[in-house]
Amino acid sequence: MPYINIRVTDEQVTQEQKRQLIAGATQLVVDVLHKNPKTTHVVIDEVPVENWGVNGQQYLGTKK
Repeated sequence: MPYINIRVTDEQVTQEQKRQLIAGATQLVVDVLHKNPKTTHVVIDEVPVENWGVNGQQYLGTKK
């Protein structure tokens, strides 16, 4: 049972984008690992930008 965890900053990811991420990630494990999509779980975590860092610095992003 594959479990895929996608983490993104909470910068207005739309429902359609989430749908595409879930479908795409599922298809990837089907294609590469030959896993059953019916048992493939995908979770998207939206992380507040103030809790994200890159290049040794707190990421401030474009959140308004």
